[in-house]
Amino acid sequence: MAPADAGVTRALGSTTSTATIAPMDEISVVAQSDGTYRVDVERGGTTTTHIVAIPTGYAAALGFGDVDGERLVRESFAFVLENEPPTSILRRFRLDQIADYFPDYPAAIRRRLETRD
Repeated sequence: MAPADAGVTRALGSTTSTATIAPMDEISVVAQSDGTYRVDVERGGTTTTHIVAIPTGYAAALGFGDVDGERLVRESFAFVLENEPPTSILRRFRLDQIADYFPDYPAAIRRRLETRD
């Protein structure tokens, strides 16, 4: 995913999620006031920032209508980071766009959501 324009909105302070993806990757997911999620990825001293939207009904289309948005975004980023460096990930995108670059994403995210808490 080639870089695009970065965009930042005001974060809602009470909804932050952080996960280590690989020994050198850490991601932080913060819900934004406009319904998007700000994702900061740190790898080797470099931090990238991404704004991610979940299209209406997308989680339900995947079979997980009740999944927490932060979890869906975090697991999606874990998948993408297994396939490319954070500096190559679009700065602003919708989760459904991941399948345009990685056709196995829908099946992979379903497996992740079924097996991880």
